[in-house]
Amino acid sequence: MAKRSFLISGVDKRLLIKDSIKTMPDVIRRRFIAGGASLGALTLLTGCDVVDSSSAEALLAKVSKFNDAVQDFIFNPDALAPTFPESAITKPFPFNAYYDLDDAPDVDGDDWKLEVRGLVDNKKSWTLPELYKLPQFTQVTRHICVEGWSAIGSWTGTPLRDFLKLIGADMRAKYVWFQCADKDGYNSPLDMRTALHPQTQMTFKYANEILPRAYGFPMKIRVPTKLGFKNPKYVVSMEVTNDYKGGYWEDQGYNSFSGS
Repeated sequence: MAKRSFLISGVDKRLLIKDSIKTMPDVIRRRFIAGGASLGALTLLTGCDVVDSSSAEALLAKVSKFNDAVQDFIFNPDALAPTFPESAITKPFPFNAYYDLDDAPDVDGDDWKLEVRGLVDNKKSWTLPELYKLPQFTQVTRHICVEGWSAIGSWTGTPLRDFLKLIGADMRAKYVWFQCADKDGYNSPLDMRTALHPQTQMTFKYANEILPRAYGFPMKIRVPTKLGFKNPKYVVSMEVTNDYKGGYWEDQGYNSFSGS
């Protein structure tokens, strides 16, 4: 059989390989490089032939999906993210979003209610005073942004797993999906094992003060085992579901698991 050549229109194969490697978990990245990183190897890994820009995007999407599966497999739900003393807190803790702070949601806490949907026994909506009565705990953990920076902050709130138990959520479901108040309808899913992690938190305070608008008032989901974009702010609803509903950044090619 004649050796098949790759005809790539509008695709720099060196950059494509580089981008693919960057999305791989460390253990896969090392083996891929050791085995001779190449476009042919990517094709064998994903089953995608790369002939144009569209098929290149399909290849990267398959690499991303493969990486999600690997990260989910190696995730240890009992391993804790590092915690820090209050002296290590970053001051000021940075505001970060795809919009300016002036454009951040300005939620009226008196009217706000957390809507609960999906595979749960109790679908009642929760007001802020009701949520504030739940047992709360403080963690000082590092926020790691996909852009390459990090910051340490103090977050206080209720473990998400305790709330899921309280509302009778189906713990065998695959995801907890969050919808936010952002103007573009920011949303993001969490795999259930991460949702049940002891440090995953429904956050109501920062530095022992009511959560500021900059950090997601009235409620943020703090997930120190994930990259920053998997920590949704300005949350208005959560849904326990077996359906993968995508997310704001996930639909643009970011890995859905995105462990930190």
